Amino acid sequence: QLHRKSFDMHKALAKEHKIASFRELPTLSVKTTGRSMKGATKKCEWLDGHVSSVGLMDPSTAQVTPKEISNLFAKIATENGAEIIKAAVSGVVRANGRVTSVKLENGKEVKGDSFVFCMGPWTVKCEAWFPELSVPMVGIYSSSLIFKFEAGTVAPFALFCGESDDGTHLEVYPRPEGDVYVCGCGGSKHLPRREIEKLTPEQVVPDLKRVEVATKAFARMTATLGKDNPDVTQACMRPCTDDGMPMMGVIPGEKNCFIATGHNCWGILWGPITGLAMSELVLKGKSLSVDLSPFSPARFQRHKARRSRQMGDGETVGEDW
Repeated sequence: QLHRKSFDMHKALAKEHKIASFRELPTLSVKTTGRSMKGATKKCEWLDGHVSSVGLMDPSTAQVTPKEISNLFAKIATENGAEIIKAAVSGVVRANGRVTSVKLENGKEVKGDSFVFCMGPWTVKCEAWFPELSVPMVGIYSSSLIFKFEAGTVAPFALFCGESDDGTHLEVYPRPEGDVYVCGCGGSKHLPRREIEKLTPEQVVPDLKRVEVATKAFARMTATLGKDNPDVTQACMRPCTDDGMPMMGVIPGEKNCFIATGHNCWGILWGPITGLAMSELVLKGKSLSVDLSPFSPARFQRHKARRSRQMGDGETVGEDW
């Protein structure tokens, strides 16, 4: 339900806001092990290297460049009264049985009526702030590459490649602006909570050995696009829960705090539906656009609170209780 509804939302947002990097394109399944096939370039003109098989995986996938859509959402939010504060959160402040503000590492506090914690893998820090919350999550630490070309010069085909002898399982995404994004470099690390908490986002840097292996693997399959070195190397840390599903809903034991995390590699795709569903939950007490019950944080709850569907003086608290 998250895939389909958010895919449709992406299409509508791209049309409404004229998102230049959004486009539909086919996705191919590619193998590079075994004997090289003939005719790969008839299916994708830049697959002119060592390719053993090419097949159509899906004719109607789509893509959007994360930077463009993230900047768009930030622009829309600020135009509608939001303020973006760049700072690290170090805890929460409570009064009269509810959270009243979040503490920042610079010593300041940000007050509010409701709080939604969307901190990617660093959401594990919330366990120290909310006694009934458990966040069983690893950070999947992976490298990726970008090769730059002139806009419009790379035919639009996304690739999902099989596992190669070098440990890569490349995914290739040519973008409208000319960038070719490559991930699936192999060798990803699965970091537990204690390792995640040691890192800041700035310290998540690429594994140069995997960058070298992936660069060579990409060049083997495409002489046209392959280069000795990528133009950009980078890394990310994806938040993945123990059951592989996101955590979206009310934080157990809390009245006005919510969590949205654990989207793994689907963060961009699920972004619009997550924002809509969580805003409905916060403002109306229930998500109307999607059923959030499979993603309730309560499924990992440390201990069950003795609460009914109402708390305090008959206050309705939403579907995730």
